[in-house]
Amino acid sequence: MRKSFALHSEPHVADVGGTELLFQAEIFGDEFMDAYAELREAQKKQGVDLDNLAEGDPGELRRTMRSVRLFLARQMLPESAELFTTLDVVDAGGRLLESFTDYDEAEAFAGEEEGARIVDRFRLPTRVMVELLEWVVELYGGGAGSRPTTSSSGSATASRRAGKPGPAASPSKGSTRTRGR
Repeated sequence: MRKSFALHSEPHVADVGGTELLFQAEIFGDEFMDAYAELREAQKKQGVDLDNLAEGDPGELRRTMRSVRLFLARQMLPESAELFTTLDVVDAGGRLLESFTDYDEAEAFAGEEEGARIVDRFRLPTRVMVELLEWVVELYGGGAGSRPTTSSSGSATASRRAGKPGPAASPSKGSTRTRGR
């Protein structure tokens, strides 16, 4: 008996509002699990529940979302990771003062500037961040989306149906009942 396994060779693409974020074609399971464990630990340490964001402290929520960004960036190709993790420190008028990739450095710099605040260069709604996280976990964590995408001619053939086809009409040719009526 012989079994072949396909490997992804092209990057996975997340199209987020017209910006394409490129993710590594394949990630070794232990690397993914280490990164995921670090994310969960950071989340636990900050006491933020990603399933209940309304209850979180805003400062801790920012740090948790930063850890989500860093986790996702570890799965990305370098150019996408750089865009995704860059923090801009802006003044009260929104003018760029300085850019960072380290949150603590950005926070220290912003603390020295009157009215300065930290913003992600690639800003996303929290719901999109959570959707990206779920997609990446499914993609690399062995979920249904982990199988390489191929053309339909490269797809597995359908399983044979048991038994012999009968003379009955196809259900789609007759009227069908709708549940609940």
